[in-house]
Amino acid sequence: MNTISATVKDRLVIITLNRGKSNSLNREMVTELSDMLHNIENDDNIGGVVITGKENFFSAGLDLIELYHYNEEEAKSFWHLFLDFSAKITSFKKPLVAAINGHSPAGGCVIALACDARVMAEGKFIIGLNEVPVGIIVPNSIFSLYSFWLGQANAYRNLLEGKLFSPEEALAIGLVDDVVKPESILTAAERKVRKYMAFEANTWQQSKLNLRKGIIAATSADQSKDLEIMLKQWWSPSTRAILKSLIDNLQKPKS
Repeated sequence: MNTISATVKDRLVIITLNRGKSNSLNREMVTELSDMLHNIENDDNIGGVVITGKENFFSAGLDLIELYHYNEEEAKSFWHLFLDFSAKITSFKKPLVAAINGHSPAGGCVIALACDARVMAEGKFIIGLNEVPVGIIVPNSIFSLYSFWLGQANAYRNLLEGKLFSPEEALAIGLVDDVVKPESILTAAERKVRKYMAFEANTWQQSKLNLRKGIIAATSADQSKDLEIMLKQWWSPSTRAILKSLIDNLQKPKS
């Protein structure tokens, strides 16, 4: 694996996102994560998972620099891949906890939302869904995930303005469950996942799937029509201009 690493510790897998400085999600990373979760789900020796990042990034979201240069077929297949991955991680039956060690906007936030619990590090970090200001139309499946934790009214307000939250703000609205010192993040996440792992596995897993029926249905639904509208906007001059401006800023040499 080139973009993630995994360590096993007493029936617990710790997956570390490990792609460049900001762990931005591209085709290879989404595929590796999806394959890894599939293998874990079918491995009776593994009881739970923690997903974390490195240094100051959990994940900065989708790799807009790579995506910007995709042709129409590549863009379409990537968005299908990402939405399929969102469905798979949402319906993952084993305990899954996010140890959000740093920034987690957009796609990084989507991964965290699909987990059973989120522990975030203190610091000047951001988390949330900021697709609208970037020119990306939010599909219903992602709104369903967001509103599962925030409630519909809060998710609606925050999505439409692309609001990003500090760890403390995220805790106050229920987007994360705990905020801890950076050095304690893995310990806190492990404690949380092992609490779930201590229950009778089948009872816990079937209960999780029952409680998630709504979001599993939303993320697994045929999203072809949503995707068609989304891709039309993706190629519009206005969205391309926003993306180009963002990318130019990202690629500016740091003084």
